[in-house]
Parts: sequence; structure tokens; C-alpha cells
Amino acid sequence: MKLIISIFGLFLSSCLLAQTKDCWPSFRGGQQLQGVTADRLPAQPRLLWTFQAEDDIKASPVVCNGILVVGSVNGCLYGVNMEGKQLWSLQTENAIEAPALIFEATVFVGNMDGTLLALDLYTGRELWSYQTDNQIMGAPNWWIQGSEARVIVGSYDYSLHCLDAKTGKLKWKYESDNYINSAAAIISDKAVFGGCDGFLHIINMPTGMLEKKVDVATYIAGSAAVEGNKAYVGDYDGRLSCIDIATGELDWQFEGPEYNLPFIASPSLQGNRIVIGSRDKNIYCIDKRTGELIWRHRSGSRIDASSVIAGGKVLAVNMRGDVEILSLEDGTVMWSYELGVPISATPACASGRFFIGGSDGKFYCFGDQLKTGN
Repeated sequence: MKLIISIFGLFLSSCLLAQTKDCWPSFRGGQQLQGVTADRLPAQPRLLWTFQAEDDIKASPVVCNGILVVGSVNGCLYGVNMEGKQLWSLQTENAIEAPALIFEATVFVGNMDGTLLALDLYTGRELWSYQTDNQIMGAPNWWIQGSEARVIVGSYDYSLHCLDAKTGKLKWKYESDNYINSAAAIISDKAVFGGCDGFLHIINMPTGMLEKKVDVATYIAGSAAVEGNKAYVGDYDGRLSCIDIATGELDWQFEGPEYNLPFIASPSLQGNRIVIGSRDKNIYCIDKRTGELIWRHRSGSRIDASSVIAGGKVLAVNMRGDVEILSLEDGTVMWSYELGVPISATPACASGRFFIGGSDGKFYCFGDQLKTGN
């Protein structure tokens, strides 16, 4: 009976922590950083409301339990409800450019002085803080071992830090060979991330020990997406690589047919397709099995933000301020909107809406058109 209860408890816990249509808890949606949601995109989106922060927004927003969380360049973190009303704010000591993580009603966020903060989602009250030795640019991620939850975050101190989620106590620290600009993906008992040392690192989560280190490129600025035993990661040399996590072998590499400009954005995965935007102004859709190009869309400006896949649609933004919904099937533009300000933050999707932060310090909410009739 105790075994049955224990198994049921683990099952229930995993269900409660799963990404849902109403929750986008990390900047890529879930632990594996796949950039996909079960939520729908609005059929005919319109701008529902804006929220004005005090400075530029470079950090990608996250949303859970009806609360949107986003940081700004002036170091202020905001909690905003689904109607665009501020619930709370917290002023930190330096700029926030890293996306936050919402996990078990706690917000985890790092800033440019290297502080990782844990806050109550509903009040913004600080629970604990942890100091790294350099700035934090990537989002935290979470992992559970038995009854213990852990949070991991990379820093420009070259290290991936693993902390007890409840207390902020350091469990282990893994040192790479250069800055860590991205988030680490979690799959099974492994953390997978790239860094400015050009390697993809595969780390054992219980121990913090290196399992594999794969030479990929000069720099890896974006986060890897993982699925099964594969990791997909773009690099500064303009290549997208598929790497076998178990063997450390390179399965294939894709390069743009015309340019070799950096992939700053992270890839999105659905079915047999990968979607990723480049600084060469193109959005590419690539066959996940072979690395062959399926289609590309010329967006008109360089792309630093990652795309989001919802059903058969792709939500993408660029540095000119264009917001587009494309067909996943063939890249056809289904809807577009001009914000007119640079967008470097990945959108968040929840509850049939999507949320975008701009360099004008505004936070934009898009949803369905209001219905009209008799």
C-alpha cells in the first residue's frame, strides 16, 4: 500500500508540474526548452492591453496561475494579472535581462550583478537570494530528485549552479571554460547546455559531474532544445546541430544556404520539424530527422527572439518590431502586426493569449477579436 501511495504521489506531482495551456512557466515553455505549447493561438489576434514598465524589456515573460512575470533593464521585476494590472513589483540592484522561472508558486530570476532571487509568485516577497560571481543572462530551470526540488542556473562566472529550490543552498557547481549565456535544458537526470566555450555540456543532475562534452562551434549563445536522446542547438557560426546525447556524436548540421550569421534564438520542436530564426533575417523550418530545409521565411529584420509553436502555427518576432503567425506546414504568413520597436524577448503563450515585451518598456497582450453581432 505504501508503494502504491508513493507511486501515485510521484504521478500526481509530475501532473501538477507539467506545462499546461494556462501556464508558460519558463521562457521555452517546459524543462526540455522545446518552445511548444498545447495552447492555441488566437484566430484573429488583436492588442488587448499594454503594461508600461520603467525601462526596456529584454527578458522573456513567463506566466502561471494568472500572473505574468517580467523583468526590465532598470532591475525591476513585475507581477501583472491577466487584465494588465500590476500586482506587485520588486526593485533589484541591477538590470534583469534573463527570463524568470515559475515553479511551485515561486519565481526564480537572475540579474546582471549575478544574484539569483526566489520570490513568492503572489506577493513578490523575497524568499531567499544566492550570489554567483558574475552576471546571469540565462533562465533558471528545475529538476526533482525524490522529494527534493532543485534549481539550476548558468552565470558569466563560467559555472552552472545547482541549488535547493526551497532554501537556495548550493548543492553543486559545474565549471565550464567560458561564459554561460543560455538556459540549461533538463531531460531525465541530465542537464544540457552550450556556452561561449563552444561546447555542448551534458551534466549528471544528481552529482553535477560531466558526462559528455561535445565540440560544436566558436560560441553557443542560445539554449539547446532536447527530445528523446537528441539535443538541437544553434551557434554563432550560423549552424544548427543535432547531437546524440547518449553517444556525444553529431548526427547532422544545417547551415543557411546564403549566409552564416549567428543563431542567437533557440529552436522550437514539433513532430518532425524544427523552427529557428537567425540574424540573417530568415526563419528556417528544418526536418528533425535529416537536417534538410523544408521552408524558410524572410522576416525583414534580424531575429534574436525564439519562436513558439502552437498546433500548426508558428509565432515569431524580430528586431524591427514585426509580430507574425506563420503556417508550420509551409511558412505562409497567416497574420502580422507591427509594434515598431525592437523585440529581443521570446513571447509567452497561455490561456489563448500571447504576451510580448518590447524595447519601449511596454508589455503587450494579444488575444482574440471581440465578438460582434446582434
